[in-house]
Amino acid sequence: MPKSSTRTSSVRRSRTRRMGERAVGALLVARIGLMGLLALLLLVAGVWTSWNTAQYAMLVKARERGTMTVKTCQGKQCTGPYVPTAGDGKPRPKVSIAQAAAPKKGERVEVTLEPGTTHAVRTGLAGILHAWVPFAGSLLLAALVVAGGMRLRRTAWVMGLFGAVLLGAAFAAM
Repeated sequence: MPKSSTRTSSVRRSRTRRMGERAVGALLVARIGLMGLLALLLLVAGVWTSWNTAQYAMLVKARERGTMTVKTCQGKQCTGPYVPTAGDGKPRPKVSIAQAAAPKKGERVEVTLEPGTTHAVRTGLAGILHAWVPFAGSLLLAALVVAGGMRLRRTAWVMGLFGAVLLGAAFAAM
């Protein structure tokens, strides 16, 4: 076999190997990008879901505020009468609140009403923490994606611990 033929096959093998390495590298970058987008989607969905309730629990200044006395609980809702504080509105015989955010029957809790509805949202630290529970869950899910799909274990641990602390704080505050 002539020397030029050996050299040509060596060049072909080298070229093929480089193309294979590029393909593997492109797949790795695509996997990391896809997992990053999935983690971002989970986090955005958690914030979006939490904000629907958190805005009423956190930004209570121009809202109808008062106290609610829990009378009955059925399914996932508790109901009871609402009494406004400092002339913020009119008393209502029946408003509802999520059972997870409600105290025991007969107890009073500070709430704000969603505009135009009879749905109450708990205010104060307990209400704020309860409102951010969906975000805490999305942090836990995104931590799994970040650890498994992106191989960023330290970042995943931080995200997971933050989510677990937020869930624990919400549970303790209720």
